[in-house]
This record gives sequence, C-alpha cells and structure tokens, in this order.
Amino acid sequence: MIHLSSTSRCRFAALSVATGCSMLVMSLGAAQAAGFRITEDAESVYVTTPNYKFTLLRKGFRYSLQCAQPERQSVPAHGRSGLEFGGGHAVETTVQSSDEQGVVFQVRNDVGVQALIRVRFEKHFLRMSVEPDRPGRIVARTGGIGPTFGLADHGAPTDFRGLPRKTTELTGYSNEDLGSGQPTTVRLVSNFVISPGRGVAVVNLEPRRKIVRVDADECAQGTVSGDAMPDLYYFFGSPDEIYRGFLEVRSRHGYPVFKPKYAMFGVGWEAWGALAWDTNERTVRENVNHYLKSGYPLSWMVIGSGFWPRADTNLHATTSFGMWDKNLYPSPTDLIKEFHQKGLKVLLGLRIAFIVDGPFSEAGVKRGFFIEEGGQPKVFQIAFPKKPVYLLDAHKPEALRWYVDLCQRWLDDGVDGFKEDLFGYGKYVLLDDKIDPVNAALMKRGVYVMGRNGYLGSPMDLHRFEDFNWNQNQDRGPLNGLAFAYSGFPYVYPDIVGGTFKIEGMPPRSDAKLKRYFMRNAQYASVNPSMSMGFGPWQFQDEEVEGVVLRAARLHARLHPYIYSAAVDAFDSGFPHTLTPLPLKWPQDPEVYQLENTRRRGYQWMLGPSLLATPLYGNDCGTAETRDVYLPAGRWMDYDTGEILEGPRTLKNYQLPPGKTPLFVGGKGVAVERNLEQNGLIAVVYPVAPENSTYQFIHPDGASRTQITTRFDGTKPLAPGVIDLTTGDAVDLKRDPITKAVSFAIKSGHDYEVTTAKQPKTP
Repeated sequence: MIHLSSTSRCRFAALSVATGCSMLVMSLGAAQAAGFRITEDAESVYVTTPNYKFTLLRKGFRYSLQCAQPERQSVPAHGRSGLEFGGGHAVETTVQSSDEQGVVFQVRNDVGVQALIRVRFEKHFLRMSVEPDRPGRIVARTGGIGPTFGLADHGAPTDFRGLPRKTTELTGYSNEDLGSGQPTTVRLVSNFVISPGRGVAVVNLEPRRKIVRVDADECAQGTVSGDAMPDLYYFFGSPDEIYRGFLEVRSRHGYPVFKPKYAMFGVGWEAWGALAWDTNERTVRENVNHYLKSGYPLSWMVIGSGFWPRADTNLHATTSFGMWDKNLYPSPTDLIKEFHQKGLKVLLGLRIAFIVDGPFSEAGVKRGFFIEEGGQPKVFQIAFPKKPVYLLDAHKPEALRWYVDLCQRWLDDGVDGFKEDLFGYGKYVLLDDKIDPVNAALMKRGVYVMGRNGYLGSPMDLHRFEDFNWNQNQDRGPLNGLAFAYSGFPYVYPDIVGGTFKIEGMPPRSDAKLKRYFMRNAQYASVNPSMSMGFGPWQFQDEEVEGVVLRAARLHARLHPYIYSAAVDAFDSGFPHTLTPLPLKWPQDPEVYQLENTRRRGYQWMLGPSLLATPLYGNDCGTAETRDVYLPAGRWMDYDTGEILEGPRTLKNYQLPPGKTPLFVGGKGVAVERNLEQNGLIAVVYPVAPENSTYQFIHPDGASRTQITTRFDGTKPLAPGVIDLTTGDAVDLKRDPITKAVSFAIKSGHDYEVTTAKQPKTP
C-alpha cells in the first residue's frame, strides 16, 4: 500500500499529467488537515475520516462505506459496478486529482464513455457528483443496505404500480421513474432512504425524474436523464447525526425546513369532512360552534372550497383571490373575526391552478407566469378545477411575487393561511418542487400553511397526507405517517377524523363497525402531531362514540404544547421528534424492525421524548380489541393505569378497547400539558422519569425554554417536591392518586427541579 508523502502538490500534478499515473495529488499532511486520510494501491483507493471510511475498488468504480461506530454494519460494494452512465457500466478508474475537500476520479465504462466523479468528504456525509461525457441515464449504486426506510408518499400508500404496500421497510422497491407525476397519488416526494442499523442514508437531490432501487443486493439512486448527477449524498452515524446532516444538506441546496407555528399542532376542523361542498357562513358557524360548545378545544379551521362566487364557473377555484360568494358569504371578514375571538386560526384552500378563462389568467399569460411548452402556456386538465387550467411557474421570481401578492387579498380579509391542495395531475411530468417556492414565500410572511405537495424540504407547518376515508385501506394511514417521518416530514397530519362521509356506499350511522372505525380513527389521530375534526360525532347518537372521540380530542389538546416543543426540536435538529419510528430510536434492537407491517400491525412511535404511541389501527380496527405491544429497553408506564413495566418485552394480546388511551410513558418521563380550563401550562413528571435527567421544553412562542430536571426515584416511597430554580421557591404540586405523576404550573423562562430531598418552605 502506498502512503502519500509530503512531496509538493505541483510535482504530483505534473507527474500525473505526464505519465497518466493514478497517484493521488494531495499530500498526506493536507489530507489530515482536511479531516481525512487517503491511501491507495494498485487495486483500491481508501479514504478514512473520523466518522466513516470510503473504500473504492478501481475496477468498476465499486465503492463500499463503513460507519465509524463498531456496532454498525458496513455498506458493501455493488457486485458488478458502482456506476451506470452513458449507456454502460463503469469498468476502469483512475485518480485525476485531489484537494482539501476530496478526490476527483476519471472513470470509463464498457462502451467507452468517460465521466468525472468528484467525491467530497465532510464530517457526517460525503457528496458525489457524476459528470459523463454523454448525457442520459445516470445511476450510482452500492450493495444492499437493508432494512431501509423512507420515500415519503412512495414508501407507504402504494408502490409505483399502484399496489398497496404492506410495510414501511423498502426491500424490493424499484422505481425507474420516481416523481410526483405518477398514475397513483404521490404529492409529498422524498427519495431519502435510511438504514438505521447500518448507520447510513442516501439521497440524490433531484426534483426531476429519479431512479430508486432498494433490494437485498442493491441500493441505487439516479437520474432518468441529464447532463450530470451533481448532488448524491451519503450520510453516516447515529440517526441523530444522519438527520442533522440531512437538514444541513437540504438547507444548502434550497430545500429548507421552516419553523412551524404553534396553533397547527392543536385540534383543528375541516369543512370538507363536516360539510363537503355545502359551505356557507351559516353551516360553517353552526358546525364549528357545535364543536366548541361540546368541549372540543379547537385551535384552527379550514374552509377548503365552496367559498368562491358560485354563479360563474370560471370562478370555481381557489385562485379567485379575494372573491367570495356574496349570497353564501355576505360578511366573510366578520365571520373570520368571530373565530379569531374564539382563538381559531382560519385557513382557506389554495392551488396554483388558474382556470383558463378565470379573472387573473390573462395577466399571467401576458407576463409569462405560467408553465410553458413550446414557448406557450401549457393547458392542463387536472382533477380540480374541472375546467382547463394553467399552472403557475413558481420558479420564476416575478411570477412568484405576483402570486403571493394575489394571496395577500385573502390575507387582507383576515385569513391566516392556506391548505395548499393541488392534485389530480398524475398524467403530467412536473417538477416535484413545483409548489415549494410558493409555500416558502408564504411561510416567510408568517402565513399558516398546510402542505400537501413538496420535495425534500419543509416550507409548511403540517405534512398532510392523502385523503383518508372510511372506504380505503386503513393500514395505509399509519404506514404513510411513519414513512413521512423517516423521510424528514415529521409534522404528520393524518387527515380529518372519519374522512368525508359524502361518499357512496356508506353504511348507516347505526353500523357497529362504522362506529368502531370512527372511534379508532379519532384515537389514532390524537397521538399524531396534529388532528382535526369534521363529521360531527353527535350524528351517531351514541354516547360511547361521542365520549371516546371527545376524550381523544381533549387528550391531543392537552398534549398540544408538548407536541409543539417536539416540533421545534425537529426544526432545530432535523430528527423527527414529533413522530419517531422506533428503528430510529433503538436502531440496534432487532425487534423494532418487525412491527410496521400489515401482518403485525405494530404501528408504534415516540410522540416526543416521553410518550410511546400504541394506537390500535389498521384494516381490522372495526373489530380488533387487542394488539401485541412492544416496549423497547427502559421503564414504561401504562398512561391510564400507572402500571410500570420493564422493557424490552412484548405485551401479548394487550387490551386496547375504544376509550383506552393508546400511550405508554417512558423516555424522559416528562410532558408539559395545556390546562384546558385555565389555559396555563402544567408540567407532568411521571414515576418512570430517570434520575438526574433534564427535559427541555420549548414554549408556544417557539423560542422560550424551560428545563425540568428530575432528581427523584419514582420507585421510592418518598414524597417529591418541586423547586423553581429561577426564584429558589418551592412550588405547589399535585400527585395523581393512580399514576403517582407529579404536576405543577410552570412559567416561561423558569427552570424547575423535582427531587425527593427536603424542600425549603416558601416564606
């Protein structure tokens, strides 16, 4: 093996040019200063960094990867070649140059086409770019890295052929044309793939048509057609380190994550579920007020459609900016003010689709603001609006400014935000980030955004997955939410409780399975980052249904501050704290990889750092009463009964009847709840909280912090006390007689300590 000397870079460069030698041109000292070490021999090139190792076999450009953590498996080289380009497979590799960032390789394939490969080495990830002499299909690949997860909408509801998927695990997934323009509904797109157990993840940043293959023997990502593949990334380390690196890369390349806003993580209301198209000031007011009077603590609402002028079909769109139907919505600003006074944020539906003969289309055509084909604005036929439409070209700065200024007309009426809702475009090939610039511009203005389309980044407050109704595969919901979280979309909103009831074939309200579905759906939604109501549970005329659904909504509302704190943690770190799949929290536990599938239906996740969500959901939710619940390593407490259990263990046939809270407490053992009667904040410290542990809570303003340190052992019979560390005073507390949890009011900017030591008395 040859170790690079400190001979001058110029001499090596001259030698390389003169002789064609593949010797590296950067000194060992410079490499070490850059944070990595390069060595080579006749067959291989080795790059070692503090966090990972890259080994390249020159023949076939076959590269393997090894995370520095000894417990993690390596990523093997591909069995044939590491690159496809120019119509062939890589066969020969020489080193052209190197510098403080990485190495440049010259690669030839089996049909004589050459390519430059640049590999740049950073702390927790490497970046590879491929520039062939001939444009076309480009694919980079290693051996298999399973079990793997991710791919957002592609990774859960259906595969690219439209067939239902049965697991979040991706082995066997192959798509030679991945994007949003699919025969099936795919709107939130991510080709990020992570193997938590191996400590590696991969993504090819490409908003156009992509290639993804994930099999037992291959992990491949590529570009269907292009001059280059400039931004292929591999990430290394623990899941926390991987997602932090992914966050950095997304921001670097224009796919940023925006800080979400507090209100959207509470309980919402959507007119589509409650009223379908029958929206007007009277029906909206009556329905929302019925919920409020029934004790539902709503914090946001959406009127998605039907508010536009109904007499002219050219105005039947969410691009009739500032226009309301004067008969159905005679005083919209007063309606909005009324709901603002009741503490609700009001959102309208919004799309980038302009009806061809609509009020603003002529101006958009004249100024070249729509997507064009052959130099002319392209006419699209999508699911809604029904009429032919133009689509905004949001990547044109002037078009974006024009569109956001039009949105301001709604905002001037008092509207707080929008449910972005372009759909039904599957037969067209469009950029996956076609709407991201709009959502980003609105978020920058402080507008509330419920996102439904996007690529990699998060310019939105919530990640809403596809409509989820009674007559659909109920396993799709939890699979979809988990796939979102793996993919860097953790602000999961699982659609309206019950979906819409305005569909054919609905059974009567007295149907036992329909009632059970509705209750299970509410409980499932309650332990997601956000939930919303629609169809009124009182219409079942069943006390059990009404009671279970109301308790589910109030549970979520109590946990609203705790969930939002986790959302800001996710914004800061990139890690999906609001909905954490168990393989990301316990990557070396083999049992957590057996849960997320339609056979086991172990749909579980960490909701923030202290709560394990275990909703009974799936296609059997209308009849099932029990689940096998898995408790990972640690101490866990049944949320309702206070029973403490030690993990790892499986609770076989665990009883989860409707009405039982689908939560266990563990992890940090601390949550901060909203006092629904007094609207203050209450810290709850459970007896499973570890000694000498600190939970950091982020307040609803998204900035203020409170630290709660636990220095007591819940297994001991001593009575705990609480000290306000900011003032030094003792704090009044309550202790739950069943769970033994300690609760006390907290103030923004104050820190607290819970201890079994004797407390000072407040003077």
